[in-house]
Amino acid sequence: MVINIKKSCCMRIGPRHDKVCAEICTLDGQPICLTHEIRYLGVFIVRSTKFKCSIDHAKRAFYREANGIFGKVERIASEEVVLQLIKLKCIPVLLYRLEVCNLAKRDLQSLDFTVNRFFMKLFQTSNIEVEKECQNFFDFMLLSVLFSTRMQKFVLINNVDLL
Repeated sequence: MVINIKKSCCMRIGPRHDKVCAEICTLDGQPICLTHEIRYLGVFIVRSTKFKCSIDHAKRAFYREANGIFGKVERIASEEVVLQLIKLKCIPVLLYRLEVCNLAKRDLQSLDFTVNRFFMKLFQTSNIEVEKECQNFFDFMLLSVLFSTRMQKFVLINNVDLL
């Protein structure tokens, strides 16, 4: 089997992830490049001491979608319409494929902050209390809570499949 060097890369995960290792080559002598991040089925896996996924690409995709919606409707649409569009179009982009990742508490806080920043932009405030009150008023669930709910469904479905 021929390995496509342009599409192949190598990455270490484990306690020696940051140590220099010998160059890995194919049978025909072509070197396989070492990288710090790999994209596999849309999930970005990063070099670390244990299995870890990056949420930076998901956050960028969320901002791209949210700014696209916000740029189209600007101040023409009401806040309810904008928030409904964000719930339907942007939140799934942010949470897509994250069930397979073992997210740390700081990753969940980062996801919450991503949405909090959008609320601050939408309601033109920098006050956290105002932003939280707007989230409660519009019944907008924090992403960390939404993620844990989705994760429980994911684990429940997989456990049922194993039985």
